[in-house]
Amino acid sequence: MAAPGGVLNCEDFSMFQEVLKGMRTIDDRIVHALNTTVPTVSFSGKVDATQTCKELYESLMEAHLSRDKAIKSCITETSAVVGQLREKRAKDSDNLSIIKQLRKEQTKLKIMQSELNVEEVVNDRSLKAFNERCRIHYTPPKIK
Repeated sequence: MAAPGGVLNCEDFSMFQEVLKGMRTIDDRIVHALNTTVPTVSFSGKVDATQTCKELYESLMEAHLSRDKAIKSCITETSAVVGQLREKRAKDSDNLSIIKQLRKEQTKLKIMQSELNVEEVVNDRSLKAFNERCRIHYTPPKIK
């Protein structure tokens, strides 16, 4: 799966985390983006705050959706690998290399699943900052 920082590699967990980190830059810089693009009351006539907030919201939602898809894609891929390794272990329960590989993949899967929780926190933080600055300029559509 393609990502802004490169190709998302589900097999190499450290690369997976690096790509996610790159994909989270919009969330990491949300306060700066709001401070530089959304005008204060004294400068409100010089910038269209409604349009600015709408564009920022859309880019936030796009980033959140792409990260969610990427994480879930890797979880699905790793789950399939775990399933295959379980089948191999069932056929050859004495093979230590299969058991070690299965444990490694299971650990990777758990960590990837925990990334969904991290993603929820990151998204909530970004939306809270967005709402604090943009609530009077732009009301996002209700998410179903």
